[in-house]
This record gives sequence, C-alpha cells and structure tokens, in this order.
Amino acid sequence: MKRWKTAVLLLALLLCACGGPQTAPDTLDTSAPAEPSAETEVPALSWDDLAWDEHLELAYAQSFAVDYAQDGFARITIDNIVHLLVPEGAEPPADTPEDVVVLRQPLRNIYLQATAAMDCFRQLDAIDAVTLSGTQAEGWYIPEARQAIEDGRMIYAGKYSAPDYELIVSRGCDLALESTMIYHNPEVKEQLERLGIPVLVERSSYESHPLGRMEWIKLYGVLLDREDEAEAYFDRQIGQLAPVLEQENTGKTVAFFSVTSNGSVTVRKSGDYIAKAIDLAGGVYVFPDLAAEENALSTMNIQMETFYDTAKDADVLIYNSTIEADLETIDQLIAKSAPLADFKAVRSGDVWCTGKSMFQESQSVGEMILDIHAILAGEDAGKLTYLYRLR
Repeated sequence: MKRWKTAVLLLALLLCACGGPQTAPDTLDTSAPAEPSAETEVPALSWDDLAWDEHLELAYAQSFAVDYAQDGFARITIDNIVHLLVPEGAEPPADTPEDVVVLRQPLRNIYLQATAAMDCFRQLDAIDAVTLSGTQAEGWYIPEARQAIEDGRMIYAGKYSAPDYELIVSRGCDLALESTMIYHNPEVKEQLERLGIPVLVERSSYESHPLGRMEWIKLYGVLLDREDEAEAYFDRQIGQLAPVLEQENTGKTVAFFSVTSNGSVTVRKSGDYIAKAIDLAGGVYVFPDLAAEENALSTMNIQMETFYDTAKDADVLIYNSTIEADLETIDQLIAKSAPLADFKAVRSGDVWCTGKSMFQESQSVGEMILDIHAILAGEDAGKLTYLYRLR
C-alpha cells in the first residue's frame, strides 16, 4: 500500500511538471486582444515606391528590357509599352498607371498567337503553360506543340484575327501572347483587354542581330519564373557558337532566296538577321546594300534579271522552302525558273534548302549558323540540323 501511494504521488508530480504552472479560473484574462497599433501597419505600396535599381543583362537583344524592383516586381518594356509583372501572392500598386499592362504570376493559361515564342516555351520545358493556341495542330512544326493539341492539353482557340473569346475567357486565360499581326486587327486587342485579358506583343522577329532573337528566351524566363534556366540555355548556345564566331571569314558568297509564283525572287534585306547570320557563319551575303525601304519587312521582291546579275556567281545558294513544299532536287529548283541552271552553285551542286521548321523554331538561329558554317567549311553535311543539300 505504501509503494502504491508513493507511485501516485510521483505521477501527480510529473503531471504538474509537464503541465507547467496552472492559472486559476478566476484569474484568466478574458479581455479582447489589443488592436494593432497604427504605427505597426505596413503602408500600401505605391507606384512611385517601386525602385527599379536592378536590370536584366542583355548582350544582343534591343527590342525589350527588364528592370527589377523590391518584393519581386519586374517592369518589362517592349516597343515603349510597359508591363508590370506581379509576383504570385502580391497585388499591383493601387495607383499603377492605366497604360501599364499588369501581368500576374503564375502564368498558367496562355493564349499563344506568336508562333515564334513556342520554341522558347519548349526549351524552358514550359509548353504546358500554353493552354490555348492560335495555330491548329497541323500548322505546328514543333512536335511538342502538335502533341499537346492532339492530347487535349492545348486547345485551338481561333486565329489572331478571329479568336474564340468565349472559350478564352472560360479557360481562365491570364495572358494573350500576340505577334505584331495583331496590329492589323486592333479591335481584337481591345476586346481581349476589355475582357480583362492582358496582351503582350512579341517582337523578337524585329531583332536585327541573330543572337538578339535567341536572347528573347530570357524574357520568357522572367515571365515563367525560370530565369536561371533561360540564362543557362542561352549561355550554352553562345558557348557552342564561340569557336565559329572567332574564325576569320571564308570570303565565300551566299544567296538566300525563294522564287514566287509569278517568277520574281524574294530575298532578305542586308540588315536582316539571316544576312547577318551568314556573316557570323563566315560567309558573305551577296546583297550587301539592300537597305530597308519604307516598310519594316525583312524581305523584298526583285526581278529574276536582277537576282541573276548579282547571284549568278555565288558560291552557295540556300533556298527558303518554309512557305511551300520542300524541294528535293536541283531539277525541281530549275523548274521554278530556268535561268537558275546557269548559276555557279547549281553547276557545282552547292545548293541547299531549309526545312519547314526553321523559322517556327526561333531558337534555331545558333544551329543555323553552325549549319551554314559547316557548308562553307566543307564539313560533314550529314550532321546539319536545318539545312540539306538538293540532289
């Protein structure tokens, strides 16, 4: 019995020790919690409070800029249009100017009309962020985009001039990513904005430097919160190109062209990125003085006689088949225009053709430069990515 009483006493002591000091019921504080002091309230952030003191470093791109402020806010400027990227869980300042386009992270339901941007999503493993496409499955040459539509993870929502507004709204679209074609139908842009869908107009095609087009992947890294991945990808591409960019020019001349249905020839202007890519690859573009005219197009049409006089003795011909069916033989090329049979490159067999996916895959510029360099250097043509020799 004594041992039992002792055990009970020890148990009681242990319970008291574990529970800590007890407060008598009549001494409990039942008053309401004190209201927070006005001095401790955090004032709402204003637009002028955002200090844009950090900037995304760009080596080649000139058509966009990104500045960073505190608390994860980013300011994206494209063609003088300012976009405010608001981090997840935050709110834009109440006094944000009305002409600022507000984008809220995370961006998970994007309506993509700018086909050139899709390759950036692919390289960042973010195609699933695009749930609405302005291109049908058969129009995609990027296999991952086509597969996403076929699997139902991405839905066709109408072309840029006639989007399916009801579908776009029902899917909770948080960004319409448009090409500059939207400016031909400004009422579409206005309607999307009235529906509360922010619009960002993609302008990578306006970069004159080939590597500037590639550097737009950094912008998508910012939008998708994958900046490190975008930076790493771009650095890898530049690293692969470095040995080629450091070599002396071969002096070999190159013509890049296509023949229209009426027999004229479409060529790239001398300031275009294709012309500059030929130079970076170690070649000489045969039209060094085709300056931009009154329009912003990167191409222009000339008569076959003019093309003949300038490009007849070019060392290499590259035919752009991205619009029409791919060519397979030199005879098919000559069938488009008989005078081509007299060209030096046709007689030597130095005629090459682009694949259809080259321009849709905007990040292909680096590989294209490597392809052109391989052709000029006489390297193994079997290792080319976007160009192939006509038989």
